[in-house]
Amino acid sequence: MRTLLSISCVIPCYNEAENLERLLPLVCEALARLAPRWEIVLVDDGSSDGTAERLREWTLQPGVRGVRLSRNFGKEAALTAGLQVAAGDVVATMDADLQHPPALLDSFVRHWRAGADVVYAVRKHRETESAFKRLGVRWFYRLINGADRFEVPPGAGDFRLMDRKVVDALLALPERNRFMKGLYAWVGFEAVAIPYVPDARVHGHSHFSPIRMIRLALDGLTAFTVWPLRAVIALGFVLALLAFGYGAYLTVTYFLYGHDVSGWTTIVVSLMLFAGIQLVSLGVVGEYVGRIYEEVKRRPLYVVQSDLGRGLGAFHE
Repeated sequence: MRTLLSISCVIPCYNEAENLERLLPLVCEALARLAPRWEIVLVDDGSSDGTAERLREWTLQPGVRGVRLSRNFGKEAALTAGLQVAAGDVVATMDADLQHPPALLDSFVRHWRAGADVVYAVRKHRETESAFKRLGVRWFYRLINGADRFEVPPGAGDFRLMDRKVVDALLALPERNRFMKGLYAWVGFEAVAIPYVPDARVHGHSHFSPIRMIRLALDGLTAFTVWPLRAVIALGFVLALLAFGYGAYLTVTYFLYGHDVSGWTTIVVSLMLFAGIQLVSLGVVGEYVGRIYEEVKRRPLYVVQSDLGRGLGAFHE
């Protein structure tokens, strides 16, 4: 049975000022029950509301640390920034929108004490989501898990608890295109899933519009699979076979019945079809080249504007 001496909880925040007032007392209470030394790491991802002011107020409390990024770098970057400074023996991550119940941290720690390196929450159902999102999520996980090298659990998100060695493994990964759900699965380790039903969001609204969700899905697919490139190869092969078959058909028809004057419709449609396929193929290749371009520049994943509070350091006094 493992002994928990310290725990960190990383919470990325983007315009969550009102939610933080309700969430942080619950998290403080939950963490204080779990370990003698604890910290909350709040990462302000370029918020434009009163999140920065709330963060300054809360970092005056023992055990609360705040990291303000210079602008909005995205949730994946904010999570990475929080993991970089989290110092606990185990690290939990959760959203600030009150949909991740802090009470579930008790179950996370129980499974960790029993030997699990990663404990993550999985949604029981998606009945409250739109049909578009449910369909998109289903196809996304089917595509990203098609390689069979590792599996990204459908329904799992950023609400999880990780042992220190798992956090160190994540931080050792050098890529900038950090699709965290894929990285969690890629590093492996002994993992346990806990079903849960997300609570209703109390204030504000989701920052993930359909366009942002599609962009995130593309990031995940291009970061962990090459099936779009293989799909283009397969499509080209199929079209080449069809063109060869159609050419053979025209040749046989010519020798049997003579040659009729071809209509413009077939020519124009064929040209538009092949031109469209070529542009799509170039777009797929260009997407991967763009990812390479972003990686080789080696820009930092985020820029820290200020670092407030002492976190676990407050418990040494």
